[in-house]
Amino acid sequence: MHLTFRQIQVFAAVARHQSFTRASLELHLSQPAVSMQIKQMEEQVGLPLFEQVGRKIYLTEAGRELAHYSSTITQQLDEAAQVINDLKGLAGGHLHIAVATTGAYIAPYLLATFARLHPQLTVSMDVTNRQTLLQQLADNEVDLAIMGQPPEDLALDASAFLDNPLVVIAPLEHPLSGNSRIALRDLAEYAFIIREAGSGTRSATERFFSKAGVTLQTSMEMSSHEAIKHAVRAGMGLGIASLHTIREELTAGHLTILDVEGFPIQRHWYLVHRQGKRLSSAAQAFRDFLLHQEVASLLP
Repeated sequence: MHLTFRQIQVFAAVARHQSFTRASLELHLSQPAVSMQIKQMEEQVGLPLFEQVGRKIYLTEAGRELAHYSSTITQQLDEAAQVINDLKGLAGGHLHIAVATTGAYIAPYLLATFARLHPQLTVSMDVTNRQTLLQQLADNEVDLAIMGQPPEDLALDASAFLDNPLVVIAPLEHPLSGNSRIALRDLAEYAFIIREAGSGTRSATERFFSKAGVTLQTSMEMSSHEAIKHAVRAGMGLGIASLHTIREELTAGHLTILDVEGFPIQRHWYLVHRQGKRLSSAAQAFRDFLLHQEVASLLP
């Protein structure tokens, strides 16, 4: 086989997205150009790499084998590029970071200060849910990630850099508003709006109440803190949110924090990357920035 690196890049993108359209968008190529590269690869290999079932495409057995090797090749070339960038220093470097949705309330302030310290760098930030973020780390698509509690079953290097307290939020007119030392069992009388399954906030909440032997009434699931805040303001129920996500609402008087025993639930923000990953100069500089500075002072 005589495959070009460009063909391997195109194949890896199509395999990852299971879509010619999304691969073409990622690579800034036309869809016919992507299809042509795959056709030429299949001619070189002598076997089909994809099969179409309905509107979806899937890897064939040969495609799955080639996907394994193409992932290794692209990862090694990415690391080679990082080594070259390290030799050049930070000038012209690029930082690609993924941020859990809740982290979008803090990451811009941290990156803004970092960018002022290193104006020669360019930064890309993806805001996504926990599941997608973990997949990006597994696929080596990002340099670093900011998230809540990392999973223990993945080979990740995680460093805590900031407290992330979870609090119970309510509209100002709620019957419990203004009460002191509210018992956990009293919360069982009220409906809660919670994050979707798999969310770090939801997992921490469920562990806390399960340990306390209290069962919450859940009236609705929502996929973002923004949606939960609006639903709580509308009187649809109580919510549990990171303190970092509600500062504007507290200042404006739209929401209040209930004084509940055992709260806040103490969590942390973590800076995460794959174990064994060679960090670029830009990524290492950002890691040093977060771990050797009082980052809380950078937040509003």
